[in-house]
Amino acid sequence: MTKRDPTFDILFEPVKIGPVIARNRFYQVPHCNGMGDHLPRGMAAMRGVKAEGGWAVVSTEEVEIDHTTDFSPSIEGRLWDLSDLPYHSRMVSAVHAHNSLAAIELCQQGIATANLTSRETPIGPSAQALTMPALTQAREMDLSDIRAVRKSHRESAILAKRAGYDIIYVYAGHNLSLAQHFLLSRYNQRTDEYGGSLENRTRLLRELIEDTKEAVGNTCAVAVRLSVDELLGSEGLEAKNEGAEIIRLLGELPDLWDLNISDWSNDSQTSRFAAEGYQEDSIRFMKQLTSKPVVGVGRYTSPDHMASLIRNNTLDLIGAARPSIADPFLPRKIEEGRIEDIRECIGCNICVSGDMTYTTIRCTQNPTMGEEWRRGWHPESIPPKSSEDSVLIVGGGPAGLECARALGQRGYSVTLAEKEKSLGGRVLLESKLPGMSSYMRVVEHRIAAFQNLPNVDIYMDSELKAVDIIEFGADHNLVAIGSKWKHDGTGRHHRKSIPITDPNINIYTPDDILAGQIPLSNSVLIYDEDSYIMGGLIAEKLVCEGLNTTLMTPDPIVSSWTTNTLEQHTIQRQLLNYGVKIITGRKLVAIEKTMARHACVYTASEEQITTESIVLVTSRSPNISLWQELQTTISSKPTQATNITRIGDCLAPSTIAQAIYSGHKFAREFGTNNNDPAPYKREQVMV
Repeated sequence: MTKRDPTFDILFEPVKIGPVIARNRFYQVPHCNGMGDHLPRGMAAMRGVKAEGGWAVVSTEEVEIDHTTDFSPSIEGRLWDLSDLPYHSRMVSAVHAHNSLAAIELCQQGIATANLTSRETPIGPSAQALTMPALTQAREMDLSDIRAVRKSHRESAILAKRAGYDIIYVYAGHNLSLAQHFLLSRYNQRTDEYGGSLENRTRLLRELIEDTKEAVGNTCAVAVRLSVDELLGSEGLEAKNEGAEIIRLLGELPDLWDLNISDWSNDSQTSRFAAEGYQEDSIRFMKQLTSKPVVGVGRYTSPDHMASLIRNNTLDLIGAARPSIADPFLPRKIEEGRIEDIRECIGCNICVSGDMTYTTIRCTQNPTMGEEWRRGWHPESIPPKSSEDSVLIVGGGPAGLECARALGQRGYSVTLAEKEKSLGGRVLLESKLPGMSSYMRVVEHRIAAFQNLPNVDIYMDSELKAVDIIEFGADHNLVAIGSKWKHDGTGRHHRKSIPITDPNINIYTPDDILAGQIPLSNSVLIYDEDSYIMGGLIAEKLVCEGLNTTLMTPDPIVSSWTTNTLEQHTIQRQLLNYGVKIITGRKLVAIEKTMARHACVYTASEEQITTESIVLVTSRSPNISLWQELQTTISSKPTQATNITRIGDCLAPSTIAQAIYSGHKFAREFGTNNNDPAPYKREQVMV
């Protein structure tokens, strides 16, 4: 084992949190995962791996306290009564098995939930619309309602103690909790003792803290998760005004403060719009207002940065959600002096998209995330090889790199051939777009891993033909040569090519722009049916290079799928600030000389727009020519090179996360003899 750098010793000091002690300063704050009470075995296994990886505190997601705060359709946790204890006890046991503390985030969501399943009328500090689109509104709570919430919260806290949790949260953050709604004057228009002055508006939060401490404080710590700034200026809570005043009023009540910013899209900003440590300006002075430990987040991956936060008295514990997802073993790697092995979070928020689409969590950097129980995948260990078979991988993009790394870790003899002079494939190019530099961590982590894998040979500048692959004679051949953007405009709204009447018009795709081509005109129209980040990235790049840029999409908003990664609003705002003209709800009908015809997606009424160049961001085609050539060669002349598989975008274009998962899945399953028709274990509903 490599000796730990003494610079980081401070990160491994124990921290007293009320009646419990965290064994180091690494704290996995509450985060959603798409499993919760729906897939409790998967959730417990995922949390247990975090504890094994060295996180001294491992927290749940939001947990409902009763039927009046129903989080559906989101998949979170539940602790209403004794019947919910078994799955919580399972998670606690998984965390305690590695000497870590288990924390639970109890929550009443107030005006942030429509109670779609329970059909209870939502409640809030005042009668008003919900913060989410809904056909019902919240009713104003009377004093008996407040007493009922306090009672439910207290009873859930007692149940949490019984389940074995060490830290019980009172939640007042992310615009998702009733306690926070009472704090904010725009939601709280009450004139009684719970409204008006800030001291009155903090009353419910104070009572929930006191109730919880009275119920469990002798054996469990009580934490408060508070958003101290909403980044709305005077329209919302500001850290240096009411945010700080809340800490002054309540600073000594809980055993720990978990501080962040609201709403969730601000707290979990993508790396495209925020650097590591982006929340520090809002929280750095809060420790001066309380003697209790403070944990904060900021997508921290640098051990030097972490240690400096402790030394300069900004934080007592290093909080993380996304970095703990990308690398559950981040603390242990620092402790063991293996900093170069850390899988750094790239800040893409693919993990968040799982919660937003009500599916199991996933991660671009860590393909094992969410698969710990159902597939038995571990982020650091993988079964050894089961044969002496050799593998040739053609293509050094994300799928090929991850497959070579994982196969190499298993002990197989692997050869990776890449036609370009650098590894990375699409990542190498896309990481050069505005704000995307952190994506190169995908490539860098895997290249670094190859240094410890003498059984993996890499050949650059090596474009292979079918005959070359066959002559190489590997036992198994993988084609991982990616995909290309379509020039004909076919996509979700156009299943056939867009008519082009002038063959001389300047038509480009993202591949052309990524290759360094700049439209040969002053005006450019970007037509986006892809709906993820590429259309907006190309628009930002071109407008910043001085082109008169228009972005058109059939969707009602630009980059519509990025609502699932919490960045859509920021993308559209940035494009507007840069001067990009945005046209929504329109689809291209035809491309003509210096002009494009487009139609309303609702009425089909047509209009024209003058443009000299068009960038089509619609869909991609897998690069299958090599695959087809191999199939033809093999069928005409059988050889030993009959084991051929496509992976990644070459199989079906998708996200970088899916490409890495595809490569990892092949490597995990290679050589296994699993004849079970079910690809993974399922959690069954008991009837």
